[in-house]
Amino acid sequence: MPQLTDQVMVESIDKLKKEKQALILAHNYQILPVQHVADFIGDSLQLAQQAEKAHAAIILFCGVRFMAETAKLLNPDSRVLLSHADAGCPMADMITAEKLRQFKAEHPGAVVVCYVNSTVEVKAESDICCTSSNVIKIIKSIPKGKPILFVPDQNLGQYAAWKTRRKIITWNGYCNVHHHKITLRNIEEARRRWPGYTLIVHPETPPEVFRQADVIASTKGMADYAKNHDNLIIGTETGLVKQLQQLYPHKNIKALSQKAVCINMKRTSMRDVLLTLLEERNEIIIEPETARRALVSVQRMLDLS
Repeated sequence: MPQLTDQVMVESIDKLKKEKQALILAHNYQILPVQHVADFIGDSLQLAQQAEKAHAAIILFCGVRFMAETAKLLNPDSRVLLSHADAGCPMADMITAEKLRQFKAEHPGAVVVCYVNSTVEVKAESDICCTSSNVIKIIKSIPKGKPILFVPDQNLGQYAAWKTRRKIITWNGYCNVHHHKITLRNIEEARRRWPGYTLIVHPETPPEVFRQADVIASTKGMADYAKNHDNLIIGTETGLVKQLQQLYPHKNIKALSQKAVCINMKRTSMRDVLLTLLEERNEIIIEPETARRALVSVQRMLDLS
């Protein structure tokens, strides 16, 4: 394909969407041009809810693979395409179905709560899924006294344990961006540079980080908070910060860490969106029995949300 201007690509994408009855879903961490051609932008829970109720022949998912898999689980009649074949999630890869089966064998009778940032095979081995938006509600829904295993994010699991005062045994996984790129030093520098600002961080950050924040919130929670507040320091992937800065140019919104960039979320370009839709490539195919079992854990989450 020859080099095309952004305007030509936008027009071509819009034309293809109409021709193919396609819906484009994009995560908040996508680059802004990709967000601009999406029909809906949101976090993992919002995108799952949109996928479930979508009436589209094709769902083009601009995000990472586990998100597209979840969309396929919830809307099996639509063809689901991933915007970039190599857009994976290192945290999701930190646990496999076999490792989870071993983890469960070590803790018989435990309820397995699986962060949606996981492979479809891991979801199939879990009892209920959660997102950072609804993790507290999900944990509280589990009868007291029941042992809880939380996979794969140790930080979100520790946050949930702190907030609910429940004993939660966590897997040793983490988001590379939130775990390594957002630090106490970032907080010290930000407090000094922007005194009086509200610090809001994602619960995927380590406990020593999220306990220093003024507000702890999911991606959607951060976006909602920014609607009604000014002078904010945002501790999450920079894609959301750029989105909020563009939405509210009159507000003072700062990134806690400029290094908090998810390479996988940033793989998708406008050209990828166009070519994926044009060629209908990167289709998500899930083995039927795995899909059936994984859907149970995802649907339980949505029913509680």
